[in-house]
Amino acid sequence: MSNDKDNQILIEDDFFLPFYGKLNKENRWIVMSQLIPWEKFQDKYSANFKEGNGTVPFSVRVALGTLIIKEIEGFSDRATVSHISENPFMQYFLGFSGFNQEEPFDASLITHFRHRLGAEIINEVNEMISIEAAKKAIDCENKKNKKNKKNDKNPPSDVSGNSTGEGTASAPENQGNLLLDATCAPADIKYPTDLNLLNEAREKLEEMIDELHSPNAGKKSKPRTYRNKARKEFLRVTKQRRVKSAVMRKAIAKQLGYVSRNLKSVNKLLEENGFENLSNKKLQELWVITELFRQQKLMYDSKTHSVDDRIVSISQPHVRPIVRGKANAATEFGAKVAISVVNGYAFIDELSWDAFNEGAKLKDSVEEYHRRFGFYPKAVIADKLYRNRENLNYLNALGIRLTGPKLGRPTESASKEQKILERQDASIRNEVEGKFGEGKRRYGLGRIMAKLDNTGRTVVAMQFLVMNLRKRVGLIFYLIYRWLFYRLQSQLSAPA
Repeated sequence: MSNDKDNQILIEDDFFLPFYGKLNKENRWIVMSQLIPWEKFQDKYSANFKEGNGTVPFSVRVALGTLIIKEIEGFSDRATVSHISENPFMQYFLGFSGFNQEEPFDASLITHFRHRLGAEIINEVNEMISIEAAKKAIDCENKKNKKNKKNDKNPPSDVSGNSTGEGTASAPENQGNLLLDATCAPADIKYPTDLNLLNEAREKLEEMIDELHSPNAGKKSKPRTYRNKARKEFLRVTKQRRVKSAVMRKAIAKQLGYVSRNLKSVNKLLEENGFENLSNKKLQELWVITELFRQQKLMYDSKTHSVDDRIVSISQPHVRPIVRGKANAATEFGAKVAISVVNGYAFIDELSWDAFNEGAKLKDSVEEYHRRFGFYPKAVIADKLYRNRENLNYLNALGIRLTGPKLGRPTESASKEQKILERQDASIRNEVEGKFGEGKRRYGLGRIMAKLDNTGRTVVAMQFLVMNLRKRVGLIFYLIYRWLFYRLQSQLSAPA
């Protein structure tokens, strides 16, 4: 399928569609294609290719558009390619010049699309399509507030204990509300336990011993692994419904011994036969298992259950435990994401596989708001974790109100008004919780299927991009239908 026009602005009438006539201009994929400035990101995307490899790379429109289709529809990689070959609107969205029933590329290329785009480019696209729409919503809200102030002779006073900035030089510059919160995007891994991790490490080391010993078969005796005995001891404990702590500790000690023995055997075989007898994937696993054994031995000796940079998956060593304190999941395993929401549009402020305190990121989020919109917010809507003395002093200096009561003992005079204000803030804050719910139920934020560090970040960033895209497309259709409704209403009410 030709892609020489991928970066040009296509017109619906120019798209070749045999037997079907012309494309419907109101289709969601056509509307969505006009919202994204594809050509502005081509240079950044092209910089990830090596020159002289003999292949003609697909454009950023094909790469990014394919990932958008996949996340919006919830398809697998193979299903995404199949649906693209069957849908002319999707092919137009990707920038192809005409409809072709052949698959445009192999499904394995989608993994390379995630690699080459990265979370940085995805976040830039998200900001470019969302900031303008959010700013227009802020302007509309300001106009409504000005009209209400003219009609209201006794405006309510602020009882939160934070300065609103009225009467200061910076007060007119503060506009809009900034909603802050954080969540965990769980990775697709098996729930980790110390015993299961050590058993998996032992089995992988046994495979390495078999592979490294094969060139010397018949010359030297194979190192002992006691795999059958180790397997029986593991099953004897793991099949029990309830395991006492003393029994579990003894089982972990035995598995540590088997892993230690196998590690010494693998290292000895590598010295004798060379590292070229193991694949890069196996060498990576060996490094991870070595670090996993060190961490497990340290926790066993110190009788603790925590260690810095704890490995919870051998196949995904970048995943970390994130303590959430929720009723259904006290600890989740994945990436922690801190976002800011402005008038329904979500932006990623921090994305890390390591746990962090989102309250310490408030200053960065407020400064990012200023960078995006050119002014500071009137209020920051967040939970109690963000409410500390350092953040309060910072926001008071900028004339920004932070939700919640002021520090210290509450006064009786402000209690009623404070409760009203807290209820209003809680209703506003539901919007950011709704974004997390939408991402985890409707899209793939509830389980990140990508296996690598950078592709996992790309997938997380894609979730918020497609949510903002869907919001903008829905708003466009709403405005179109509202215009048609008022036009029809005026025609019906006009005298004959």
